[in-house]
This record gives sequence, C-alpha cells and structure tokens, in this order.
Amino acid sequence: MTSMTRQDCVAQDQADPLRGLKDQFALPPGVLYLDGNSLGVLPKATAARVQAVITQEWGTDLIKSWNTAHWMELPARAGDKIARLVGAAPGEVIAADSTSLNLYKVLSAAVRIAQADAPGRKTIVSERSNFPTDLYIAESLCQQHGMTLKLIDSVDELPAALDASLAVLMLTQVNYRTGYQHDMAAVTAAAQAAGALVIWDLAHSAGAVPVDLTGANADFAIGCGYKYLNGGPGAPAFVWAHPRHVNRFWQPLSGWLGHAAPFQFTPDYQPAAGITRYICGTPAILALAALECGVDTVLAAEPLGGMAALRQKSVALTECFIELAEARCAELGVRLASPREAAQRGSQVCLSLAAPLHEAGYAVIQALIARGVIGDFRAGDPARLDDVPHILRFGFTPLYIGFADVWDAVEHLRQVLASGEWTEARFNQKASVT
Repeated sequence: MTSMTRQDCVAQDQADPLRGLKDQFALPPGVLYLDGNSLGVLPKATAARVQAVITQEWGTDLIKSWNTAHWMELPARAGDKIARLVGAAPGEVIAADSTSLNLYKVLSAAVRIAQADAPGRKTIVSERSNFPTDLYIAESLCQQHGMTLKLIDSVDELPAALDASLAVLMLTQVNYRTGYQHDMAAVTAAAQAAGALVIWDLAHSAGAVPVDLTGANADFAIGCGYKYLNGGPGAPAFVWAHPRHVNRFWQPLSGWLGHAAPFQFTPDYQPAAGITRYICGTPAILALAALECGVDTVLAAEPLGGMAALRQKSVALTECFIELAEARCAELGVRLASPREAAQRGSQVCLSLAAPLHEAGYAVIQALIARGVIGDFRAGDPARLDDVPHILRFGFTPLYIGFADVWDAVEHLRQVLASGEWTEARFNQKASVT
C-alpha cells in the first residue's frame, strides 16, 4: 500500500516549474483530461488565430494572403518548429497531409531505394500491434511492388527479423496500445547494420518524449499533428527524410506544390529540391494555422528545459499513476499493461482488467468519462485476451496535467470499480468512436 496522499500530489504541483504552461490551454472546468495522446487540448491562442485567418486574411485580403500573409510558407514554417522537437534541422520537415499519406510517400521512397540498392530484399517488417493505418499502407505497397509484409508479435522477435530479406523496418516509436517505447538509436543501428532502411512513426512521441532523428541516423519519419502537438482534430501531419535520401526519388503523390516551380505550370513534373517535394496539394491554411498554435504550446517549454523537462515530468506523472493504481485498485482487478520501466514507456499508461472483469474495459472508461475523467478504450483480441487484453488507456501530457489530477483520476477509477457503477446499461452501449 502506498503512503502517497493527495496532499503530497498537491505539493508536487506547487513545486512544479512547468505548472504555468497549463495556462496556455482552454481546459473545461471539472474535466481531468487524460486523452491528449489521442486528441490534444485546445490552446487558448488557437481560436483567435484561426478567426484572424478567416476574417482578415481570407475575408478581407482574399487571394492576396498567399503572399501578404505568407500562406505559401506555412507548411515549411510549421515544419521548422516541429523540427526543433524531433531532432531535425531547419528545412528538413514539412507539415502537410495526413500521417497515412505521408507514410505512403516515405515508404514508397524507401521501397524504391531498396529496389535500386538491394533488389533481393523483398520484406517489410512491422509489429502486429502497430497502428492499423501503418499496416494497411504497407500492405498496399507490398501488393504494388511484389514485396511481403512480415509482422512480429513482440520486440523479442525483432533481432531474428533483421535478416538478408529485410528491405524496410517500419515501427511506431511509442506503441499506441501499450505505450512501449523503442530505443530509436539502437533499433535503427541494428536494422541498418543488417542492410535495411528504417521508417519511424512519431505519432505518439513527437511533443511527448525527446526525439533525435539526426542523432539516431534515422532514414525517414512521419508524425501526427493532433495528439501531443495540440493541432486540433484532423490537424496536418508532418514528414521528414534524411538528407541522404531526400533527393533520390520522387515521392509518388507528385502534386503541383511539390514541383520545383509550381507557378510555371509546366505539363511535366520536376520535383522540388529537399523536403518540399513531399508536399502534394494546396496547403490547408486554417488547419495549419491551428497546428502552428499547438506546436507553439510545446515550444513554450524551451526556456524551462524543453523536451527534457517535459519528459522528466511525464515520467514522474506516469510513475505516480502506476503506483497509485496498483496500490488502490489492484484488488479490484486492475493490472498494468504498459512497461514498468520508464525508459521503455512513452507518456501514457495502459491498464487491463483481470477476470472476471476482463470484458468490462469499455464500460469502465465510459463510467469514468461520465465523471469527467477522459481516457479511452482500445479493444484487445477476443480470442487471446490473456495475451492481448482490452486496454484502458490514459495519456499524461505534462503541459496541462498535474499530480493532483493523477490522484483524482485513480480515486474515480477505484470508485467506479468498487461500486459496480460501470455495470449500468448506459455505459455498456458502444459508440462509433471508442
């Protein structure tokens, strides 16, 4: 049983040098928001910025704003800000399109490089528990290029998968289900030593954990704008290619804005130099303006220690949650489904429920949401719930989550389980989004 009290958590909040960063956000009163790993909170600056784009830049200045408001430079400007969070240089990241489209671009480029440099390599390897869109995109490209998608079920199987057939290793740095965090540098080095290219999906790590693409010598990376970057629902994603690769091939979605001179309107495609060729169509200006505001909330931590300081607090928050959840809820069936070692865990903690509550996860999350504790549910494998259980997923964004929030969230979880509140019919009706 832990000796930690709520007052201990309040004292940690009072001593937290990052506590003022919460003032950047429009958090609803009475809500404990532990789902920033799925959709980040609205920054206070976003509404005014988007309104200015609508009323002044679009409403008054109209098409002139492509020049006067520098709309055309917005994908690169937002990309340069994201680059500061992922260990890339200025001019190496572009904010555009979605994670799925950007993955298609970089995986296509990686496959073409492999076909040119090592045509005997015909395998793309990923994790079965990777986010499904990554696997679907890889499956599509394998069909197009006569390759095979091989899925591993645990990181223990990764060394054996780094064989002479491997062309591309495609991993999400922080697993969306469990929060497991790969050692980017070590995995990249091992795969490259085996002759493969490595693509990293940073959807659950950019803005949450320190990322150093350059230091890890990664090959390609893509990431999401609406989770820890607080860019809003459906925010543009981002894409990065190592300079040694970026100019080797066209990306397959060779749209007009990735042209070297888009306003010459030539009938033939000539790719722009560098990462600009990874843009496809006209930028979504309203969404990019919102994304830039979200990225600015993360960059606001730079004077306070930047991503290293955010990571330190994130680890402390997740350690606190694990300690309290196990001490106060283990007898009610709660089990840790995330790695216990902090270095192997992103900024989220996933729990499961032991039998006879192993099917209750969705209803428990709905009961918590009704109390104002926002987490989410991720379904397991019904045929293998012992190995792939249903997940109660809680994200800890250190920009706006505090230690008293952690205490209160665990207390609500304890009450929901102890009272059987989750058995109410209203909590057992599945919505379309879980």
